[in-house]
Amino acid sequence: MRRVAVTGIGVVAPLGVGAAEVYRNAHAGRSAIHRLDASFAHRLLAPLAASVPAFDGAAHFEPPKLRMLDRVSQFALVAANQALADAGNDRQPFDRALAGVFVGTGMGGAHTSDDGYQTLYGDGSDRIKPYTVLMGMHNAPAAWIGIEHGLRGANLTYSTACSSSAVAIGEAWLRVARGELDLALAGGAEAPLSFGSLKAWEALHTLAAIDAAEPSASCKPFSKNRSGMVLGEGAAMLALEPWESAVARGAAIHGEIVGYGLATDAGHITRPSVEGQAAAMRAALHSAGLEPTAIDAINAHGTGTQANDAVETAAIKAVFGARAQRIPVSATKAVHGHLLGAAGALEAVLSLLAMQHGAALPTMHLRVPDPECDLDCVPNVARDGLDLRTMLSNSFAFGGTNAVLVLRAAPGTDARRAGQRPAPP
Repeated sequence: MRRVAVTGIGVVAPLGVGAAEVYRNAHAGRSAIHRLDASFAHRLLAPLAASVPAFDGAAHFEPPKLRMLDRVSQFALVAANQALADAGNDRQPFDRALAGVFVGTGMGGAHTSDDGYQTLYGDGSDRIKPYTVLMGMHNAPAAWIGIEHGLRGANLTYSTACSSSAVAIGEAWLRVARGELDLALAGGAEAPLSFGSLKAWEALHTLAAIDAAEPSASCKPFSKNRSGMVLGEGAAMLALEPWESAVARGAAIHGEIVGYGLATDAGHITRPSVEGQAAAMRAALHSAGLEPTAIDAINAHGTGTQANDAVETAAIKAVFGARAQRIPVSATKAVHGHLLGAAGALEAVLSLLAMQHGAALPTMHLRVPDPECDLDCVPNVARDGLDLRTMLSNSFAFGGTNAVLVLRAAPGTDARRAGQRPAPP
């Protein structure tokens, strides 16, 4: 198996566009959660969202192309373009037959589906947009990335609900590590902030109530007074390539993926399982050839629902034993919302950046401790000056597919502590 380097990062997220802005806002604990400003907001019980600020597809795509792109594909393409540019692969030739695309999405073209249903059933029309199928299909984001850059290797879409993009990254890592590909763009995209999607999630009783005093603090992972999650949108993509070739071409390396674990609850469609989550963490550690003592920090799934946070706490304790309460655990959905199928990719990005900067990111709005969630959840303020070399990033999902990534920092502890991106070894 080859070592796999992360040489490029692209992000379009509620916290901003581009890795530097997204990390800066996550580190500062600036919440992107807000009252939803939409024509249908009054029909929602708790009109909250974490949307990408001031994103205009027309600024990125010509009109003929834009007409064929659902918002989810727009996010995915912009993030993929950033990742390739960051890796330097857009400036030098590479074998496109050995370059693949791996994208996770839970809901695909939700806006297109909503628009089509409204036209047919609401407006009574018998005609909908001619590109409805092409815009709404789940594999559209991955397909467009492949078309945009002429990537002719494996092009795969994963839809395992909230673990989709973690699965996509893990599966891409396997192909690069096994020598099947020399480059993979891997991550996720989601655009679920349509009326139909929000009402569907509302019906599941998983969405947070509005914090009347501070709406931006409505998502409270691991807090006793947590009431649910807030949906977010966006995309995050990583460029993965063999470590040796990245070093040989002088690429700056963000870090590496060293392990990936999967396990399925196989118990209940929505109720999480301590055993399933713990099994995924153990599988990831086994894949990386690491003992639990090697993990310096965890980016939790941490949705802010009563069930998830308690179960995840118990699962972390089951894997790490007495040491569990000494490991910094960050739940960043408190500020960027739950990006569903794209959440794992965004949180993998934040984990890599946190290791570069030597900081455990804060779990915001944790003001009322929950005795049942008694981990070191880094409440409300980032913890700087840490030597973080290896992290877990947890992604758990409705349907029971649990995916865990093991991420390692690139060499250069001093550079990480100085807030600089380390040079390749």
